[in-house]
Amino acid sequence: MLPAVVKLCCGISYPHLRSMTGLQRTAVAAIGQEITSLQRWGQIQRHMHAGLKYNEPVKEDLLLYVQHGREAMRKALSTLENQDGWKVEITESNGDVICSKVMPGARKVFRLETVLEASVDELYDLLFVRVEEMHQWNPSIQHIKILKHAGADTIITHEVSAETAGNLIGRRDFLSVRHSCKQNSSVYLGGAAIQLESFPPQTGFVRAEDGPTCIIIQTLDTDARRSRFTWLLNMDVKGWLPKSIVNQALPRAQLDFTRHLRRRLAARDALTGLTGSA
Repeated sequence: MLPAVVKLCCGISYPHLRSMTGLQRTAVAAIGQEITSLQRWGQIQRHMHAGLKYNEPVKEDLLLYVQHGREAMRKALSTLENQDGWKVEITESNGDVICSKVMPGARKVFRLETVLEASVDELYDLLFVRVEEMHQWNPSIQHIKILKHAGADTIITHEVSAETAGNLIGRRDFLSVRHSCKQNSSVYLGGAAIQLESFPPQTGFVRAEDGPTCIIIQTLDTDARRSRFTWLLNMDVKGWLPKSIVNQALPRAQLDFTRHLRRRLAARDALTGLTGSA
């Protein structure tokens, strides 16, 4: 029974698994381990209950959010794994490289690759565990609120972008499922848009949709205090913006994000240095 569940959640069959390499196989193995550790429904309930806030009762539909997050991650990893069609868009002196690919439907997706001066665990903490604090160091975000916990590794969030100078896209809000997966010295953060009847589009905002998207954080073999950071950005901003403007704005938003993240990490280093010298 369990192998069938693994295939259902990961959307693969054995021949596909044999043909996988790199990112997909690693992530699929991690997802399989998650399911193996939660074989019985009672164990699933206890696992979810441990990650829930506000004493929210465990509901079977929370499993659908977990599956939605895993499926988003699988699709995003498949896009990254396919090397065909990628073209370099931007190369920065700090090592940031952004490539793009045109997907079916003529939408562009963007892949940022760089190295960050932080461990895998620290970046996981900043980008997933403490996601509600992201507005404190990223001025492009007004707020992120966790609406639901579907276990320790899957959350439903509402995000509102801030009004910033030079923002070509304008204010947007997002309703998303976010799923995390740890495997050895790597972390995978996947996500996609989701709809909730209890949280319809908000007045005054255009509800954009992201995903399938993912971030991959991997320890550098030469230095565990540094991480290789790969980010697939796949977003439908909605509204009536020309495609040319959107395709300029999205990679720039990725560069802005990594710039703010580096400043956050530099501030940490400065604080650590002051503490150490006291």
